[in-house]
This record gives sequence, structure tokens and C-alpha cells, in this order.
Amino acid sequence: MPKIEPICIRQLRASDIQSAKTLLTQLGYDIDYGELSRRLRAVSCAHDHEMLIAEIEENVVGLMHIFVRPALEKPVEAIVQALVVDENFRGKGVGRALMSEAESWATRRELRSVALYAGSHREAAYDFYESIGFDNVGSAELMRRMVGND
Repeated sequence: MPKIEPICIRQLRASDIQSAKTLLTQLGYDIDYGELSRRLRAVSCAHDHEMLIAEIEENVVGLMHIFVRPALEKPVEAIVQALVVDENFRGKGVGRALMSEAESWATRRELRSVALYAGSHREAAYDFYESIGFDNVGSAELMRRMVGND
């Protein structure tokens, strides 16, 4: 793997919203700026959630949302809810750096595992997770029913 400039991992700041929007769009989620701003505020207020940014030379090149998931049928573990690396920086260690931080984040909270959902249609992402030691332990389809008056 070619070496690039050092990768800095830091907390997402309000000033990162446009970069976060661009990255999430690359992931396939074209979220309205105002809606994304509301979501970022909600996540930032949630207990045991963290949003991290990867930077190279002060340019945002990656984003990760991680949180602690307590559950009855599964172990309490860290969940990587979102992970995206700028398409121009994929394969250069940014994803590995973010996932390494996810493992450190979980270890600091005395959690024994990190889990994530990887759509099998995202072959490159699926292969990446397997290459860093993640095992496919099950599958499920997300189902949703809209409620409310909107």
C-alpha cells in the first residue's frame, strides 16, 4: 500500500458539516443540509455516541459514527453505524485508521467487540472488512414502516 501523509483522527465539529454531507453522498445518502445538521446535533447529544473525522493535511477524507449498543440478545458492543472514506483516498489506509480507532474506542469502554452492518452489494467494503479481521456472523434485512403525520 502506498504511504500517504499522516492521518489525523479527531471529533467531528460543526464546521465539518459540508464535508460530512459530501462523504455521505459518496456512500449513497444524499441528505439535505438542514436535515443532516439536525441529525448531527441529535447524534452529538446521544450518550455513548461519537462522530469522528479522518484528516490528511487538514482535508477531511473520512467519517465514522460509532456508538455503544446495549442489547438483550447480543453482547454489549461498539457498533460502527457509518464509515466512509473519500473516493479519492480509498485504499490508502484511511479506513484502516478509522477502524483501528473504533477498536481503541471500544477497548477504552471495556467492550469486547466491534460490529457493523456491511451490505453484500458493497463488495469493496465487504472485502475490506474481511481483510481487517471481521467475520460475517449473520445477515438481516432492514425493514421500516413510516409513522407520524409527515
